[in-house]
Amino acid sequence: MTDRTPGARRAVLTAAALAEPTAVLSGYTIGVTADRRKDELATLLEARGARVVLAPALRIVPISDDAELRAATRACLDTPPDIVLVNTGIGMRGWLEAAENWGLGEPLRAVLARAYLVARGPKARAAVRTAGLRDQWSPDGEGYEEVVDHLTARGVAGLTVAMQLHGESQPEYTEALESAGARVIELPVYRWAPPTDPAPLHRLADLITGRLVDAVTFTSAAAVQAVLRAAGPGVDSLLDALRDDVMAACVGPVTSAPLRRQGIPVVTPGRARLSALVRTIVDELPKRAVTLQVSGHSITLRGHAAVVDGELRPLAPAPMAVLRALATSPGRVLSRAALLHALPRGADEHAVEMAVARLRAGLAVPGVVQTVVKRGYRIPS
Repeated sequence: MTDRTPGARRAVLTAAALAEPTAVLSGYTIGVTADRRKDELATLLEARGARVVLAPALRIVPISDDAELRAATRACLDTPPDIVLVNTGIGMRGWLEAAENWGLGEPLRAVLARAYLVARGPKARAAVRTAGLRDQWSPDGEGYEEVVDHLTARGVAGLTVAMQLHGESQPEYTEALESAGARVIELPVYRWAPPTDPAPLHRLADLITGRLVDAVTFTSAAAVQAVLRAAGPGVDSLLDALRDDVMAACVGPVTSAPLRRQGIPVVTPGRARLSALVRTIVDELPKRAVTLQVSGHSITLRGHAAVVDGELRPLAPAPMAVLRALATSPGRVLSRAALLHALPRGADEHAVEMAVARLRAGLAVPGVVQTVVKRGYRIPS
């Protein structure tokens, strides 16, 4: 796991600085599971003030020399498909490059030029057109369901459909087309593989479970599955965190499907773009912030910081955990034992006292955290 902004959590932002667009996500920590475009996504988030944790869930492995892809390409040349579904730009480019290496580039282009080409999104469409070909249709929402609905409504009985796989097989869509009477050729242009170093992914799973990130981004359904696998026996706790406290932000409906099946609320942009994903996070994450009016002061809780009267004051995990626990029920006294459960693992009641002291110092506002003798602590209501 790579923390892209070490030390940033200690910077205090004035109200004027916090009002700038570059600070709209200041105080929040966001996990990035992408690999190929992780730096691009991280840069977009950091440009808005977020603290970013990089933990690639998967890596793409080209299979241009794979016998399965070569056999599928030969099948397309022997029985030219009536319909070709281009799922991704990288997949289309990889397929054409592999065909060129085998001396099959021109025959394949000729077959594709005669087929009804469906591009599942702008990147797929761009790859098709860069190759000198023309797509006939694209879904508005870039989802597989839309593609299958369109093709079955158009009629596929007796036709051959070549489907470029999106890193792994999509049996439900293949079966839907076959049930409608189509013959389907699956084209495995690349595969997902585990990250070279799995430690960052396991660490991110721990951070999600511990509610130490505020949001996690996903750019593929396979990445979702990889994060769930990384949680191991703690997957139920990770799912609970995603249902309640950690926002899952997915680039599109295909990516979000595995989470929705688990009953997890997901935010997705209207279009499957990284920039749109970031705008969605900017719109949605601050809505989750809790704001309190305490002793004449306004205090808003962000991920690892509190906004006190418009000024962002970063806090370490332990004092932030105490503040969140107390803020759930203003006026209610929480004992040291109760607050202990909110702290990171391995803490004791002395650690609670230290966290409270650091919280008071970090907020720099007297009277926000009150001591109730022999009972515990509270935030006045």
